[in-house]
Amino acid sequence: MDGEIEQRRLKGTGARFAYETLRDEILSLALAPGQLLDETTFAERFSMSRSPVREAFIRLAGDGLVVTLANRSTIVAPIDVQSFPKYVEALDIAQRMNTRLAADLRSEADLAKISKAQTQFEAAVKRGEHLEMSEANKGFHMAIAMAGRNPYMTSFYERLLDQGRRMLHLHFDYLERTHDGVLLTEEHSAMLDAIRDRDVDRADALAHSHTRQFRDNFMRFMQENHASAMPLSGPSRHL
Repeated sequence: MDGEIEQRRLKGTGARFAYETLRDEILSLALAPGQLLDETTFAERFSMSRSPVREAFIRLAGDGLVVTLANRSTIVAPIDVQSFPKYVEALDIAQRMNTRLAADLRSEADLAKISKAQTQFEAAVKRGEHLEMSEANKGFHMAIAMAGRNPYMTSFYERLLDQGRRMLHLHFDYLERTHDGVLLTEEHSAMLDAIRDRDVDRADALAHSHTRQFRDNFMRFMQENHASAMPLSGPSRHL
């Protein structure tokens, strides 16, 4: 770990380095939801003063990844499992609308960008690197959103994708254990084909199915691993 940190420090210093390191560890769940984050501990770990660590905490709070409590201590933001059904409803709407728009409005240049993003995602799946998979998954869906040419829908969709990154990490873990990882790449490829064919209705249906697959597998993961600690609300019947 120390060697990895030192290597990453070569790419950035101070608050930026602290922010990027902590962000990746939170997204990958190396820093667990609810875990206390102490400025002094991380300053010592990163061999820097407390000031850049404090700045990193502020940026992470802006991302919704950490929370400052009333006593001024900072913790990793909990994953709000109870709100998951509402979250996934919003994700479904954004995913379907952006994919529909892409199928209707995409250009050849857009198709090239979506295809490149899909290739990067497939490579990440083969390596089994969950954080890399999460980044590549976002890249794929944002390439689709950009092809839809609606900046308001794109911005809303990106915010939802960012909010769901840690849940997606657990989703990837579940698929890896159940040997269904290939399902992810197949669904993305089918969405790309529908967009290429300008088949708006099929793109919509595939985007909806993609959201339901994420919802169902995440719920199964939580029920299998955290049912006693985190009682779950049922998913919306509209999905």
